Amino acid sequence: MRYALLMRTDESAAIGAGERARRAAALEVFTDQMTARGTLLATEQLHRTETAARVRCWDGGDVMIADGPFAESAEQIAGLFIVECKDLDEAIEVATTVRAAWYGTVEVRPVRQA
Repeated sequence: MRYALLMRTDESAAIGAGERARRAAALEVFTDQMTARGTLLATEQLHRTETAARVRCWDGGDVMIADGPFAESAEQIAGLFIVECKDLDEAIEVATTVRAAWYGTVEVRPVRQA
């Protein structure tokens, strides 16, 4: 089954160059490990939330477009991994190795199959 691992971090946190480099290196290690394991299907990093747009549509054709994230929160989605795991327990085990969990949260969600 496919799972999305959503990396949530605080975009407003001050991060120095050394910490940024440490996080990038850890991300590369995780990506290499999951690729070797055959678990990693896709990965994407997202731009900051202020680059987002919100779109709402209503029956009848009305459309509303607004800048920024939908809700204010302490953590924002910074990126995601799509992994193939046998069950939720394995997906959680994989999530415990995502380095973003050091400084944020990793949300594990099953991906709907079409």
